[in-house]
Amino acid sequence: MDEAERRYLLAQRVLRLATVDPTGQPFLVPICFALDGTTLYSAIDEKPKQTSPSGLRRLRNVASNPRVALLADHYTEDWSRLGYLLLLGRARILVTGAQHTRALALLRERYPQYRTMDLESRPVLAIEIERSASWGQLEPL
Repeated sequence: MDEAERRYLLAQRVLRLATVDPTGQPFLVPICFALDGTTLYSAIDEKPKQTSPSGLRRLRNVASNPRVALLADHYTEDWSRLGYLLLLGRARILVTGAQHTRALALLRERYPQYRTMDLESRPVLAIEIERSASWGQLEPL
């Protein structure tokens, strides 16, 4: 990522995470995130889910295929101000350890809502960003 892409990314509050299941079916979900160098973290938080944390489709997909895409974008009727950032990388599931602890600290710093949640018992996605592509206006709105 270049500096303009990094600034744009850090100005975002949510990203779209794309994973793929073993049959090739894509799955897209919004995520909260924190960035540490070229590693992006996303917690499986306590917001209501339809299944247990370990049964979430995004985690099952990453377990079978670690390749992921992340998208940050903005739309406005003034098309001269459109822009997006696409990140491609590999995801791992963290359940314990120093990196898990560091990820939770970064996420709690960025999102006050996480400060009262029991995240220690939940997985965290660690995504190593390998490539970025951007287009248009990357100045935060």
